Amino acid sequence: MQLYVIFLGTGGSWPTVKRNVSAIAVKRGGEILLFDCGEGTQRQIQKSGLSYMQIKSIFISHFHGDHFLGLPGLIQTMQLNDRKEPLTIYGPRGISRIVEIVKNLGYFRPSYEIVGKDVDEGDEIRFNGYSVRPFRVEHNVPALGYVLEEDMRPGRFNKKKALELGIPEGPLFGRLQRGESIKLKDGRVITPDMVLGPPRPGRKVVYTGDTKPCNKVVEFARNADLLIHDATFLSDLEDVAIEYGHSTARQAAEIAKEANVDKLVLTHISPRYMDERLIEKEAKEVFKNSIVARDFLKLEVKLRK
Repeated sequence: MQLYVIFLGTGGSWPTVKRNVSAIAVKRGGEILLFDCGEGTQRQIQKSGLSYMQIKSIFISHFHGDHFLGLPGLIQTMQLNDRKEPLTIYGPRGISRIVEIVKNLGYFRPSYEIVGKDVDEGDEIRFNGYSVRPFRVEHNVPALGYVLEEDMRPGRFNKKKALELGIPEGPLFGRLQRGESIKLKDGRVITPDMVLGPPRPGRKVVYTGDTKPCNKVVEFARNADLLIHDATFLSDLEDVAIEYGHSTARQAAEIAKEANVDKLVLTHISPRYMDERLIEKEAKEVFKNSIVARDFLKLEVKLRK
């Protein structure tokens, strides 16, 4: 199953001509999860070619406007397009109250189920084949990052071993690869561990939201395939970054290096930076596999062998 990350908004604080504010879509098969929903996100979704009707759940990192003020418009647009499926919106303590307010703005009365759920570090939201786990980060208001991690995959199938055991090629191979035991005509029971190698990890994507450099990110992003990290400023404004609870590009790269991630994507870029190459250059000096996100950047996260 393919997994894509689509950056719908990559700027911080307010929209600019080049960047909308924070919103990231993760598309896994036919499901979309949305992480943050700054103002104008519904239009970004339309321009991206994604369908907002496929959004299964929304995860809000914190309650600064550039991360959640797109909710009212998106929710109402879903209704105007006859959404029937329920929508769950997760976030730090207070999201349930905010969702109730959004559901009662103006004359809007939802015709589909909309639920807000307060979550915190230690919680796990289970989906089919993967989970999302929140963790606390260090911003100047209560804020969460999120880990999307797929379930462990079966080990590699040893065809030679299977044939040596007398298993005929065909459907029985598939059943063993799916983790099922089989019974042969001679009565022998073959279990998956007899023909499969050690389990392999699924894909892991980590989004920090807004944060200063912190050990929690290193802990939760350990060995991730993709780390999406706040890089609001360059290092010459490190004092400002600390004051407002953000990271510099260099600090984000240091976190990525320490966490041993495969790829770092920098986002939440301050409107003051017209040339994003400066952000990328600073990060690459520390962690080579770093890029700066731009609006509508689409990355495929591939399974490791």
